[in-house]
Amino acid sequence: MTRERPRKVKDPFDKNPDVAYGVAERVAPGVRRITCRNPSAMTFSGTRSYLVGEGELALIDPGPDDREHLAAIAAALEPGERIAHIVVTHSHVDHSPGARPVAAATGAPVHAFGPHGSGLSETMRRLEADGVALGGGEGGDAGFRPDHALGEGETIGVGGGAGGWALTALHTPGHLSNHICLELEGSGVLFTGDTVMGWATTLVSPPEGDMAAFMATLRRLAGRRQDRLYLPGHGHPVTDPAAMLGFQIAHREQRVAQILAGLAAGPADTGQLARAIYTELDPVLLPAARRNVLATLIGLMDQGRVAARGPLSALAVFELV
Repeated sequence: MTRERPRKVKDPFDKNPDVAYGVAERVAPGVRRITCRNPSAMTFSGTRSYLVGEGELALIDPGPDDREHLAAIAAALEPGERIAHIVVTHSHVDHSPGARPVAAATGAPVHAFGPHGSGLSETMRRLEADGVALGGGEGGDAGFRPDHALGEGETIGVGGGAGGWALTALHTPGHLSNHICLELEGSGVLFTGDTVMGWATTLVSPPEGDMAAFMATLRRLAGRRQDRLYLPGHGHPVTDPAAMLGFQIAHREQRVAQILAGLAAGPADTGQLARAIYTELDPVLLPAARRNVLATLIGLMDQGRVAARGPLSALAVFELV
């Protein structure tokens, strides 16, 4: 198998790992950020939780059910403030399990697109119905259920005045089928969860992860001109959303070209393709790279450009059509 080395392009990621844990930091007008001490190869320096507004607040992504982190969120409230709404961008264990303890302590309802696994694309629903063994499910909070579904274009908020706020949901599937981003109306701020992160590209692992849906989401976000600042679930704020999206779209398109070039040299499975393409990746992340490759191959199968030799599965061998 030939190895195509990617063209070196300066990426827009900020990989500075410095972080202040358990401290409420003002990152935009009316927005405070608290970082959970759960660093890892997949979460970077930790999950970012956000408090929005003054007085009656929204809490975005409470994070894991971590006593230290939840105490830090509670300590960030000023006298007279309370958490009135909890919003979860998606049901991964580093974002959603803290929602229930906070709801129990505050009485605030939990909002999200839907339960874990909701929002699957037609392709993924079909493969799931056919019993295709795609593996996946990494980090899924399988028992997550919101109190209220927050669908595309729906808004929650608190009155006018200096502390008023409104958050509008954008259904942004790809990283996870029930992923939403949240627009803070009138501010230019978009909370991007794991769809666009400040430190790296995101994992797309079928069936809840869907590369075709992810690319459609990136292109949709690229068409929005009102967003001036992304506040992600991991990593630093993204101050040039257009540049970040341009890079990420081009990067994913390059991966498609590399996969097709790899298959032009002969049939291969996801492990062979990942090792040939992700030549500079830490070996510990190769399993995640294989999931990204599988998600891309499923999209290419839908386009009629590649096929699996035999039944489709996470271990299948693929070839060009």
